[in-house]
Amino acid sequence: MGLLLDGSLVEPVARGLLGSISCSGGPTVEQRRLLQALLNHLWERPDLRVSALEPIAPEELAAALNDLPTRRVAHLLQMTLEFCRHPQTDAQLALGWAYAEALGVSSAVLEVSRDWLRQGVDQAAADVGRIFTTFLPLRSEPGLADPLASGDQPEPALVARIEGFAQLPEASLGRALLVYYDRFGFPLPGRDACALNHLYLAHDMTHVIAGIAATSAGEIALSAFQWAMQDNPINESALLASLVTHEAGFVSANPTLAPDHSSLDSPSAAYLLASELKRGSACSADFSLVDHFALAPLPLSEVRQQFNVCRPHRRSSVDHLFWEDEASAAAS
Repeated sequence: MGLLLDGSLVEPVARGLLGSISCSGGPTVEQRRLLQALLNHLWERPDLRVSALEPIAPEELAAALNDLPTRRVAHLLQMTLEFCRHPQTDAQLALGWAYAEALGVSSAVLEVSRDWLRQGVDQAAADVGRIFTTFLPLRSEPGLADPLASGDQPEPALVARIEGFAQLPEASLGRALLVYYDRFGFPLPGRDACALNHLYLAHDMTHVIAGIAATSAGEIALSAFQWAMQDNPINESALLASLVTHEAGFVSANPTLAPDHSSLDSPSAAYLLASELKRGSACSADFSLVDHFALAPLPLSEVRQQFNVCRPHRRSSVDHLFWEDEASAAAS
């Protein structure tokens, strides 16, 4: 996808992103660090130092970017940087709106940000809930007959299907998923009544194939990875849900999770986000909503090869998983 910008566009996009966070006393340490990580690890331009760049105004950025896909890349990266200001300020929210208007783009993230500015955090939270509910069936496991799980009854048949992965070959995707659930202490989807169970299954399969752990920084990185695989409203909604839950921290799109704050406020988290954006961009197709039951018997390494999921350049024992030895991933 277009996250891997033409070399001539990297500097103007970076300068525009810097301009979009130059308010309320200037960019925060976290925002500067994340922008530098994008330069270093997504666009491979460590020669461009945020400290030496001159920010450009919304109109200048719009004039430098002629095509809509590149404008959307700049916009959604800008919104990610915007949500990394703590505490949030009206000046930051208004500046993000100004850049979006100049670029002629919109997004679910912008809608939340705009209403946060105009009507306060309660309205922004209501927006998040509505967007999450709208995209819930579209983000759920497509191999299930009904995309909406029951919020009142467990699903023993679904649990039995997932438990059946234990009979698959050791290095299979299905076996790796069972290890994932055991490693993070998550119940198998369907064991407990939850309206999100079908979303969980698709989401967790995506974690395993991408090889990204279920940490707070990993959740944002995974959603960014998905958006980098394919820019569409479904993946955009996933990025929004991760940002408001694990970074902005003002609301959880998922009622079973308590919001975290500043999950990206560390050098390792900034690197993880930037490098996973690059890995996602390199994928040949979006595997987050394929029929994962059909893929479950295949070796995890073969599934990754099918979608061109590259090995992390700098693997983290905390934020990555199933990369030590793909031949025995499900046994690790």
